[in-house]
Amino acid sequence: MQAIILAAGMGRRLGELTKDNTKCMLKVNGIRLIDRTLDSLSVLHLKRVVIVVGYNGDKVKQYIGNNYKGMEIMYVDNPIYDKTNNIYSLFLAREQMTEDDTVLLESDLIYEHSVIEKLMNDSRPDLALVDKYESWMDGTVVTLDEEQNIVNFLNKEKFKYSDIADYYKTVNIYKFSKEFSTSQYVPFLDAYCTALGRNEYYEQVLRVITLLGNTTLKALPLQGEKWYEIDDIQDLDIAEGMFAENEESQWKAITGRYGGYWRYPHMKDFCYLVNPYFPPQRLLDEIKASFDTIIREYPSGMYVNSLLAAKNFNVRQENIVVGNGAAELIKDLMEHVDGIIGVAKPTFEEYPNRRESEAVECYIPDNDDFHYTADDLIKFYSDKNIAALLLINPDNPSGNFIPYDDVMRLVEWTKERDIMLVYDESFVDFANDSYTMIQQHFMEQYPHVVILKSISKSYGVPGLRLGVLVSGNTELVGKIKKRVAIWNINSFAEFYMQIYEKYSNDYARACRLFKEERMLFKQGLESIPYLRVVPSEANYFLCEVTSKYTSRELAIRLMKDYNILIKDCSTKKAFNGRNYIRLAIRDRKDNQELVDSLKAL
Repeated sequence: MQAIILAAGMGRRLGELTKDNTKCMLKVNGIRLIDRTLDSLSVLHLKRVVIVVGYNGDKVKQYIGNNYKGMEIMYVDNPIYDKTNNIYSLFLAREQMTEDDTVLLESDLIYEHSVIEKLMNDSRPDLALVDKYESWMDGTVVTLDEEQNIVNFLNKEKFKYSDIADYYKTVNIYKFSKEFSTSQYVPFLDAYCTALGRNEYYEQVLRVITLLGNTTLKALPLQGEKWYEIDDIQDLDIAEGMFAENEESQWKAITGRYGGYWRYPHMKDFCYLVNPYFPPQRLLDEIKASFDTIIREYPSGMYVNSLLAAKNFNVRQENIVVGNGAAELIKDLMEHVDGIIGVAKPTFEEYPNRRESEAVECYIPDNDDFHYTADDLIKFYSDKNIAALLLINPDNPSGNFIPYDDVMRLVEWTKERDIMLVYDESFVDFANDSYTMIQQHFMEQYPHVVILKSISKSYGVPGLRLGVLVSGNTELVGKIKKRVAIWNINSFAEFYMQIYEKYSNDYARACRLFKEERMLFKQGLESIPYLRVVPSEANYFLCEVTSKYTSRELAIRLMKDYNILIKDCSTKKAFNGRNYIRLAIRDRKDNQELVDSLKAL
């Protein structure tokens, strides 16, 4: 058995990283791709490794030499690497292919060793490693029959997104027997290059062989083994997260992205907070039906978008401003506050992080649940010189909720003291006794109150980046409107606001379903002996990890063993080093999967 590695390409899309070296010399977490590949091959007791080099080939030869951990290294040169594709590189090694059974690999791959083990432990002589198609994959895909025969190879021109459920992506790792190479692959490779040129891909030869039938080549689907193809700097970034040197580094690399977890399609995200029962499929279908128009058209400016928001929340246009997520509005509002702001902690850090530390007066409840009332806030801040008071209701991450009558006492108290009340009701629709302060008569009576609401969180559309700020202080609202960009939200977010009203009944139903789910999820979490569940009126639970693990250890174990992401809260100062985690509430199936995983641990 031998291996052939195709490593002649220039890797232009990696820019400066391949300016003086070929892609196989790229480092992922400090280790070169070629070293990873050769290390995996070295345990297979191969007769030799043939490396086809081109761009900066001499550097590869100098770095590796003629022997690697007992394996003979042989080189084949592609002198016209800049004018050809990988079919020609393999064509140059066709003689070597016919001399022994061959493992064929591309040099820009990173994978765990179990991928190679799976290939070699399968007794079938001719195999193409494939994986179920995911959104991050690019390049040749195949379709299979029930016996894992490859029905067809499909290039980009033949690829149809409507058929992705049937697609498998080629991993670009193959096992060819000497007989297959000699009698089928190399003759067709020779003919294909002669007839159609050198600027093609070697999978095209496999496609021809497959279409003619009567081939021994089979597909071998992966079952969750990790691999990644590195073509550009984003691929490199993702690969460094997937293949970090240890579990904690991997956890930090992935959670430090603060979203974009669709790039890890098997990962369940219990960090970010959304509504699992909204939007309904019909709303999504309506957006899809208008996709071509929406993506090609500019969105409206603030005037129209604030009009749409005013319609949805039944307030006047001059009282509401739309943001690119609530975060955009929080930043602007915090810059407007002139003086010290009172903040109950732990809380959503976006507010205090937008202020200098000396401009924040913190109140930390003296109990394990971080529960507090309106009276607690009034008592604590009665002798403090604050210009504004922040109330997130329910609070994040504690889920603490203050009922309407008590909030109104706080509204009156802040009015008497000439204190701005910043009231964030992003999670209030999930509360059992939910209510909203976004009411025209309320704002007119209490213009010192500024209300924020993240549409992303409660309405389940975080990708749209929508939030609103509402206040009877029209001067403040007007100033913020002037400060945000003229097109601060995109056309998809605008279209969502345009059609939402038709689905308001669906939203009310989604909130009812959610409250039922929260109760069941709480019961499941309370069955975990090492968790103490803090009561919550929001779409998440704060839990103290009381034994067995630290919160960080638990987060890492869930990611490593079950592909589940949770929020480790232990770094928040208010927790004083104690082990707390926050778990978002998803749908029944996902919640049960998390509970089962916690029990298994």
